Formats: sequence, structure tokens, C-alpha cells
Amino acid sequence: MIEVRGVNIPLSRLDGSDASEERAVRQAVQRMLRLAPNDLVSCELRKRSVDARKKTDVHLTFVVRIMLRGGANAERSLLKKARTWRVSKQLQQVDDKRATWPGVAGLPSDVRPVVVGAGCAGLFCALALAKAGRSPILVERGDGSRKRTQAIEHFNKTGVLDPESNIQFGLGGAGTFSDGKLSTGTKSPLHRLILETLVEAGASPRILWDAKPHVGSDILPAVVEHVLKQIEDLGGEVRLRTRMSGFELVGGQVRSVTLESLDVGTGMLRQERLSANQLVLASGHSARDVYQLLREHGVPMERKTFAMGVRIEHLQQSIDRAQYGPAAGHPALGAAPYKLAVHLSPGRSAFSFCMCPGGYVVAAASEPEGVVTNGMSLSDRAGTNANAGLLANVFPHDLPGDDVLAGVELQRSCEQAAYAAGGGGFVAPAQLVGDFLQQVPSSAGGKVIPTYPRGVAWGSIDGCLPSYITDTLRGAIPLMERRLYCFDAADAVLTGVETRSSSPVRVTRGQDGQSVGVRGLFPCGEGGGYAGGIMSAATDGIRCAQWVMEAQL
Repeated sequence: MIEVRGVNIPLSRLDGSDASEERAVRQAVQRMLRLAPNDLVSCELRKRSVDARKKTDVHLTFVVRIMLRGGANAERSLLKKARTWRVSKQLQQVDDKRATWPGVAGLPSDVRPVVVGAGCAGLFCALALAKAGRSPILVERGDGSRKRTQAIEHFNKTGVLDPESNIQFGLGGAGTFSDGKLSTGTKSPLHRLILETLVEAGASPRILWDAKPHVGSDILPAVVEHVLKQIEDLGGEVRLRTRMSGFELVGGQVRSVTLESLDVGTGMLRQERLSANQLVLASGHSARDVYQLLREHGVPMERKTFAMGVRIEHLQQSIDRAQYGPAAGHPALGAAPYKLAVHLSPGRSAFSFCMCPGGYVVAAASEPEGVVTNGMSLSDRAGTNANAGLLANVFPHDLPGDDVLAGVELQRSCEQAAYAAGGGGFVAPAQLVGDFLQQVPSSAGGKVIPTYPRGVAWGSIDGCLPSYITDTLRGAIPLMERRLYCFDAADAVLTGVETRSSSPVRVTRGQDGQSVGVRGLFPCGEGGGYAGGIMSAATDGIRCAQWVMEAQL
């Protein structure tokens, strides 16, 4: 198999359909390598990206893997001939080795592993364990996709929050309602396996080759339901609307887990104690009661750097023009994304996070009287606005005292300040970028209509965040405008606050994946402090499953 890089396709040859792309790529490969049409047995897309470095020549560029009719001999002959061609550096012989699910390791236990949290980390951990015949018990405090969607819609309309089932909690975790972006800065052979699993569950095959893949928050609920069914079909047990309320340690070893659920018939809380010597904590970065429980049990944790800020909204048309120039609006390009980061002194930086082209700002609260924002896009990314988190780092030394959960308390205090600034009812405080830069409150909006579903209260966001955050953002916006010319548009909207981009806590673990202080406890994913997105969390989930199977407890 030969990998061919740098297959450039002009927009004039594309109509926005997958079929036109595949046809144009196949023809381009034939021309590049001087192949007859019947010489090319297969042409598999491996990566698709937009090259917009020159606004007068925006085009798509592909990496493909091909197989020739003559097999290995034909491939060797082609590579030998390519040494005299200008395309020789674009060709490489590759083995199509694919990652596989972890196999059974160590001695099987009579006690089933318990996985707490059905976000991407917990789902893929439980799936890996189920495929290995370990029959995991997967516990999720929130609802399945249908009921969770209903709870979110009810909250958006009425302001009545279900603290157990919302944007943060429920099947699929927070990632289900934040666009389903699958880009990652990490590298792992498991990434392809994860993407293929999502495609089998109903995601678009485009995620297998798109350089910035996403699923869409309208598609993801069905995808995670499909993964859940796989777990059950393989012998796993899934308990929704069930919360871990405690666990027992004996001699520094996990021995049991206490689960709490609501008895539908009586309306009473029902508790159940399960024997367990392997507990995977994939509870996410917003399960603050879990952090409290860990502290009560003396489980080692440490502060870590995290980030807070606001959501910034622009007209998507403005972002498209800034990124693609005259090519903006071409159907093969879609809504343009961006990614920005700037460094300021002394030691402060600001960056965009979870950018949602053609998306919406969502109400992501999980506690009473606390406003939290996030962003999402549907699969078509056809919304009027673009939005992204505009964040600045919070370092451990920024936090007072020595409480390991001081970052959690800072998040909560900012969320409560935003609730008060919005006037209650989970209305969010908002300010125009132009007013924010001039440090004056806003009294009304402009061309960019805020998409936050509970409505906004115009004013100032300064009182909702520490001054080192707002000062950093105020210094960063003009610098970001140098890279994206519309970024400091006066009527762009800042909606506060975004506090849940990452965990402020890391549950420390050793090389065997177990807590450094508790045997049988496996911190996992974003909540454990070991991931920063869907792909890295899913990868960590599979890695934790392997550690569970290797553990001798």
C-alpha cells in the first residue's frame, strides 16, 4: 500500500459533495502517478484539509492510500520510478496496521469492574471491558439520550434545572452537546479505532479523513445510544439515573461501591451496595460531589492549571470572509473554523477553545444559581453565528490557601456571580466586545444576536471573573485580531461565564493507572485530569480498561 500526500484539488472541480471529492482525488492521483484508470484498485481518503494560506488560491489537500492492480511488485516499480519525479517525496510505502481492542490480560476476576460515568471516557472503557468479556457495570447519574434531551429543552424554555440530567450529566457526557469535535493534539494508534467505532454507531464516514472532524450535537445522541447497546449486547450492565454516593476502602483497597437511584414507584431514594475491587472513575470535570467524596476518603489529588473566560460570538459570514477571502461560501468549504492563541506578559496567555462554526451558545449549568456557558454546532453547521470559548489560564499559584479544591470553589463563585449579574433565572450576562475593550457596560446589542437560550442581560462581565482573567482577555483580543481581522468587531458578543473547559483537579495515578494512594481505583478521562476532549478521553478510557485487566487485585 502506498500513501500519497499533497493531492491538491482546486475548488472549481468540486460541488460540495463527497462523490465529487472522491472522483477528483482519484483523477488527480492518476495524473500525478501516470496511472491508467484500471491500474488503481483502491484509493482510500486518509486526510482532508483546507489550505487557505493564500486567499486567492484556497483549495483542498488530501492524503490518500492506494493499492495497485499489480500488487506489491507494481508498488515497488512505482516507487522506483518516482525517484526521478518531482512527486517522489509525496510517496511512502506503508503497512495498514490497525489498533485493536485490548485483549484479556491477567487473571479474570469474579467481581465485575464498575465504571462511573458514561461520557466518552467511561463509554469506551466499558466497551473495551465488555469486548474482553469482563461484563462491566456502567453507572451514569443522568438520563439516556431521549430523556436527557427533553430535560435540556425544558431547562432552556423554563429555567427549571435538573441537576442530574443536563448539558454536563447524562449519557455521552458534556461532549454530546458541544458539537462532537474530534480534533486532538495527541497522537495514538487508538484514534482510528475510536473513529471507526463512532462511524459504525452512526457518525458520518467523513470523520475518518477530515482534518477537523466533528459529528454534530444532533447526531451524537443516537451514536452514544448505539455504543451503549453494544456494551449491553456484550454482557455489560448499564444503570442510568444512578449516582455513586460512596465507596468503601479496606486496607487501602476498594472493596465496595454505594449506588443511589430514585425509585420511580415510591419516589424514594434507593441505595445499593455493590462488591467491587476495581472502580473506574470517569465521572467528568463537573462531578464536584465526586471530588468531595475523594477528599473525604483521603484519595491523593493535586491542583492543576485550568482555564476560564467567556463565549465570544461573531457572524459566521465574517469568519468565513476572514478565513477564506473570495472563496467564502463555496459549498466544499462549509463554515470556517478558527483556532487562536496569544501570549502576554507576565506569563499569561489567552486562547480560543471548542470553536463552533455555525453554532450556538448553550446553557450548561449543573448547579442551582450558577450560570455556565458552552458551545455546540449541529452536523450541518448552518447557524448564523460562530462562537468559541475565549479563555485565559488559571494557575495553581493564583488560588488562595492550600485546599486542593480551591479551583472548584473559584469556578463556583464565578458561576454564581454570573447568575447574579444576569438577574436570575439562568439569564447570562453579556457585553459587546467594543464596550469590553473600552471598559464600559453595554446597554444593547448590535448585528450579532446572542444565541444563549435563556437570554442575556446587557452589562459588564468584569465582575464575574477574576481581574487577571478579564485583563488578559482585554489584552489578547487586539492581538488575536491581527490573525483574524474581524475578531475585535465592536458588535461581537461576549457571554459569561465559561468555567468548565477542563478540570481544576488531577486525581494522581501511577504507571499502572491506579490511584497512587488507593488500589483498585482508576482515575480516568477529563474528570481525573488526564484528557482534554472527546478523542483523548476515549483513548484514556481504553487505556484504563487495559490497566483494569492487567491489575492483580
